[in-house]
Amino acid sequence: MTDENIAGGEGDDGGDGAGGDGIRTFPFPADRSVLGVGMQIGPMGTGRTWHSDAPLHRVHRIDFHVVMLFTGGPVRHMIDFAEYEATAGDVLWIRPGQVHRFSPDSEYRGTVLTMQPGFLPRATVEAAGLYRYDQPPLLHPDPARRAALTAALDHLRREYEDTATLPLSLHTAVLRHSLSAVLLRLAHLAASSAEAVRLRQDDTTFTLFRDAVERGFATNHSVSAYADALGYSRRTLVRAVRAATGQTPKGFIDKRVILEAKRLLAHTDMPIGRIGAAVGFPDAANFSKFFHQHTDMTPAAFRAELR
Repeated sequence: MTDENIAGGEGDDGGDGAGGDGIRTFPFPADRSVLGVGMQIGPMGTGRTWHSDAPLHRVHRIDFHVVMLFTGGPVRHMIDFAEYEATAGDVLWIRPGQVHRFSPDSEYRGTVLTMQPGFLPRATVEAAGLYRYDQPPLLHPDPARRAALTAALDHLRREYEDTATLPLSLHTAVLRHSLSAVLLRLAHLAASSAEAVRLRQDDTTFTLFRDAVERGFATNHSVSAYADALGYSRRTLVRAVRAATGQTPKGFIDKRVILEAKRLLAHTDMPIGRIGAAVGFPDAANFSKFFHQHTDMTPAAFRAELR
């Protein structure tokens, strides 16, 4: 499996794949999928080129999911300013929109699964927590869960590569069911405590809030505005977000704003004033004050420390 569409060299301005923030965003390489379905699965390892065209030395975004089950290691991989070290048996889950970087010094061996948003129905997306950005990317399944996940991935890969048994419509339907089984196992792994299994109402409330924040954090930092738009009381929203993340809604919004600001400061040459405006602070002084309150550093100091 190759990510030929995921390419970029030094001095690349992003072309059609670049976002306005200067960080390249690469689309799902549908032309590389067997029969053009919205997923891919295959091996990583010596001689394999599944990521040979990706910008290994540069941060970038992808608009699809990547799940890697490692059979070797250690592998160091950066996701949203955190370095993760995976070893044999570990799983790394990179979600759409996350800034990440491959390690050119690490040998990636195992199985890689990629999935295009929209390939699975909404109910499965919610049940599997595909957009639970609050959960850790690195998972450490115990031997029993790892064996079950490996078996599920092996089955999915056989179905993916079997293009002769079924017509395309049925082949795609089987892949969706098999992929759902894999992702539900991953969701179980990602649920780190009993609190992750919450009342459905709270789960739905948080999901809607999280999605609204992802769409609007650059311009809307008001908890009351989100509550009104979603049709919930502020109290209901506070309860749901706290149950899901341990944070207040305001803390959740601020964390998302800070993450985006860090991304832009670290990986673009945008002026600090423009970065502040891009995350909802037209006044540069207010942005600097907000950033310092949450990081104990000025935006300029944060940028300088990384360069």
